[in-house]
Amino acid sequence: MATAAAAPDLEPASSFLRRRWLSGQLFPYALITPSVAVIAGVLAFPLGMLVWLSLQHYGLRELIAHQGEWVGLGNYQAILADPLFRQVIFRSLAFTFTCVALTILLSTLIALLLLKVRRAVSVVVMSALVFVWATPVIVTVDIWQWMFDYEFGVINYLLTQLHLGNFIHHNWFDNPVQGLGVLVLVVVWGAIPFVTITVFAGLLQVPGELLDAAEVDGAGPWQRFRFVTAPMLKPIFLIVTCLSTIWDFGVFNQIYVLLNQRPSADYYTIAIYSYRESFGVSQYGLGATIAVLMVLVLIVVTLFYVRETVRQAEIA
Repeated sequence: MATAAAAPDLEPASSFLRRRWLSGQLFPYALITPSVAVIAGVLAFPLGMLVWLSLQHYGLRELIAHQGEWVGLGNYQAILADPLFRQVIFRSLAFTFTCVALTILLSTLIALLLLKVRRAVSVVVMSALVFVWATPVIVTVDIWQWMFDYEFGVINYLLTQLHLGNFIHHNWFDNPVQGLGVLVLVVVWGAIPFVTITVFAGLLQVPGELLDAAEVDGAGPWQRFRFVTAPMLKPIFLIVTCLSTIWDFGVFNQIYVLLNQRPSADYYTIAIYSYRESFGVSQYGLGATIAVLMVLVLIVVTLFYVRETVRQAEIA
């Protein structure tokens, strides 16, 4: 009897959903549902196959037979126990941190400079940045490869002519420290245009009245940037930092092409290491395992940026 008496007080599920829809709580989710569905449809199968392949021993013989040998987590245990993998992870993280830090720093300085120069100069610089951004990666890397060529490279010639040392027939990639420095230069050079344009667009939205008020209060250029400009640009910095981290952690073309498709172990990043295991020694299961671990590391590394971005959006 008590259950029968309480039943009329329960709100039907359809009425509850209709009320939430009319209040606008479900409307944002409805807007993003088609995009999420498309992305999930495009990524679900290859990611699923990647994880499935990482759980198998899949070499050249298995590739011909189209039948892998199930090993479960054996590939993950083998990779995590490999000292080379730990070196690759450390190198990849250090390489990514250096590239991202230099990209954000130099891009911010260039964006601030664009606010101070004349409009004609600003248009020329922006056009040059767009040109760099639009140039295909392979073409860009080929140019850098010629510039640092040990026989005909213009960099060696200029450094020698400037009396900074004898760089005739100097091979920058014999020394991994110098070689990785060149790779950082190439990656940062290609990443600066996007970040600069994005930061510059954000700087244009900073109210001039706030900067003028801070200057009247005695704040110098650095203080105005630190306490006025930077806090307002924090969401933009979080976005470009997150994107740069994802891109730079998975760098492949620049390393592979600059080193003539034969990078040594001293230049292995996680993307190069995965490619080497998959196509270099035909261990496709191990290569898939490294790729899955690469995704997991990216999730962990970018989690902070995503969380901060969401928090900033909620505050706004």
